[in-house]
Amino acid sequence: MAGRRQASTRSAAEPVAIRIERIGAEGDGIGTLPSGRLAFVPFVLPSELVRVRPVARRGDGWAAVPDALIESHPDRVTPPCPHFGACGGCALQHWDLPAYHAWKAGLLHDALRRAGYSDVPISAVVSTPAHARRRMDLGIRRVGRTVIAGLHRRRDMQVVEIETCDVLRPELVTLIGPLRGVLSGIAGLRAKGSVVVNLLDSGSDLLLRTDGSLNLHDREQLIAFARAHDLPRVSWAGNGGEPEPVCILRPATTVLSGETVSPPPGAFLQASGEGEAAIIAAVLAGLPERLPSRARIAELFAGCGTLSFALARHARVAAWEGDRAATAALRSASHSAGLAGRIEVRERDLARQPVAAAELAGFAAVVLDPPHAGAAAQIGAIAASGCPRVIYVSCNPAALARDARTLHAAGYHVLGATPIDQFLWSARVESVVVFGRERT
Repeated sequence: MAGRRQASTRSAAEPVAIRIERIGAEGDGIGTLPSGRLAFVPFVLPSELVRVRPVARRGDGWAAVPDALIESHPDRVTPPCPHFGACGGCALQHWDLPAYHAWKAGLLHDALRRAGYSDVPISAVVSTPAHARRRMDLGIRRVGRTVIAGLHRRRDMQVVEIETCDVLRPELVTLIGPLRGVLSGIAGLRAKGSVVVNLLDSGSDLLLRTDGSLNLHDREQLIAFARAHDLPRVSWAGNGGEPEPVCILRPATTVLSGETVSPPPGAFLQASGEGEAAIIAAVLAGLPERLPSRARIAELFAGCGTLSFALARHARVAAWEGDRAATAALRSASHSAGLAGRIEVRERDLARQPVAAAELAGFAAVVLDPPHAGAAAQIGAIAASGCPRVIYVSCNPAALARDARTLHAAGYHVLGATPIDQFLWSARVESVVVFGRERT
């Protein structure tokens, strides 16, 4: 038996030609090896004939790399970025946009089908353009006296140095080279770290994480960098620590639905302004047509207020958020805008202490925008509340399918679903799904 297993492993590792049957949820092409096991192959398209080389077991199948493209699909295009294939940031730049968008809409359709919904009305994909992403999240590694700054290789912790990016806003791309220069002289960066830059309305807000502490010289270097590149704020944190300011040259602020917010360092914001606008539009379109003057909306996972201020124009909002810094930012902005009576901010970890069904009674709608893992701890209470309208903003079809299954079992039906291609050329898709049911 052992000999047969070893022979099978050796055979599977030999290059073999396979036909790609479909693109999986993670952007890999899926085909069948002669052994009958599945192969997961990056950078291919459906129906292509590819010679592949299996390299590692992946579940019941094999992760494989393409050795040669034998027959290409007519929807194959030349990737615009020179780093495509090495950098793990994009998975599908080689796919013509109409076919790629149809696949992304299919991810949402399949998620809802797995939850028990068929024939769901799905809107056309809302596409965000290239060069629009306003958050840059770089891995950094020290190699002697130099620093590598870039994105991680696909399924690997190795950092791939990048010089350009067709996804990021140009203002962020221009910082990459100078960042390498200043970080090479930071003693607090011993071996590895990360840099997050949010492009706010007041400028690029930088959060540096390192595996060592900053000394006085490090801080002076970062302050000089902030001045040279007109950054409003530079913050630092050790691994796992809370951010602390290195310098604040002016308030770090951004505008959300017309209101000025001061997000904490490294805060979650929607990836692009265009994507944020599309999400807000879909959420507002999903609200009940007639909201009484005293209607209330429950907003869960509110963050710094991406949806809160837009919702507050239609009804009073009870906004729950677990992150203390984000909660403080939302509360401060609400008070400054004179909306304290319109937006009630409540700090609560919704994974450990979800809002109970009884607390949600009487709300006209529940709006939730959970993290990538979804709202497993919270969705049961939402379903049990009987709220007539639930609007779910998702960035993970698998988590959406799981949570939507709970709503389906509670008698909710889908009123509309909007896929939003906010994560351009990636395997991720943002979506806004509107669920409704009659009160009992």
